[in-house]
Amino acid sequence: MTVFHRNETKEPLPERLAGGVIAIGNFDGVHRGHQAVLQRALDIATARGVPALVLTFEPHPRTVFRPERPVFRLTPAPLKARILEGMGFSAVIEYPFDRTFSEISASGFIRSILLDWLKASEVVTGFDFHFGKGREGGPAFLMQAGEENGFGVTLVDAFRDENASVISSSFIRSLLAEGEVAQAAAQLGYRYAVEAEVVGGKQLGRTLGYPTANMQLPPEVSLRNGIYAVRFRRADGSLHDGVASFGRRPTVDTDGAPLLETFVFDFSGDLYGEVCAVSFFGHLRDELKFDGLDPLVVQMKRDEDEARALIAGVRPLGPIDARLCF
Repeated sequence: MTVFHRNETKEPLPERLAGGVIAIGNFDGVHRGHQAVLQRALDIATARGVPALVLTFEPHPRTVFRPERPVFRLTPAPLKARILEGMGFSAVIEYPFDRTFSEISASGFIRSILLDWLKASEVVTGFDFHFGKGREGGPAFLMQAGEENGFGVTLVDAFRDENASVISSSFIRSLLAEGEVAQAAAQLGYRYAVEAEVVGGKQLGRTLGYPTANMQLPPEVSLRNGIYAVRFRRADGSLHDGVASFGRRPTVDTDGAPLLETFVFDFSGDLYGEVCAVSFFGHLRDELKFDGLDPLVVQMKRDEDEARALIAGVRPLGPIDARLCF
């Protein structure tokens, strides 16, 4: 997978990628609605025998305009690129989004990025895509620009789930904030996952017979605190089921920062320093404060048994879930 970051040198796009079909959007979460847009781009590119590329923006525009309230990212850039690679795209352009870029006019965006740099033959995006300073460019503007400049435009209608509800990243974030990871997975088309380096901890779990792989997640992650049935993927791709606690460990450390602690089933070894992934299969319970360590250990055994039972026999939710091995 080729990932480009447009920089000040404005280096040209490789010739092999010019003239392709460009899917445009932020695509945070790459949920089933996004997948409808992305698959349309792939289908058109395949039919024409040209490259399929994704033009997205980093960081998330809302984080740029409201840095004090950064967006809870469902798919940070590396994970998003990996999903897009699995779908079959030739390249991802992670265009730097800042206040200077936000001042570019809609016509400037068309000329400098779509035509001069990407040499787009077709643009595929959602029906409500807006761009340029003050969101002046909309679907009608894009369609007219395509007619005037010789590139096609395909607008994809809103995707609705089985209940006729429009799928959105905002709604998925709200589900995760309530611990509804199974419902979020149904909207995403794969299980919500996080990636982070395994860091050292106080090793209390080891003394209790439940050693954990500890990950510090970004502070904007708004997953509900609690205990989850999970799948753990090591840096080498090997998979292990597990049970994870996300939160502040109320029995032993009420003042600590939120931490993801995963007890990895049927594994022994050193994971420190590895960038690993955890995908969430189900919320088992909220955090509880126990009267001492003995009742905590009893509950941890119950959590382990419940997590093993929940994960047993699960099947991938769809092609992305299968490719991610989640």
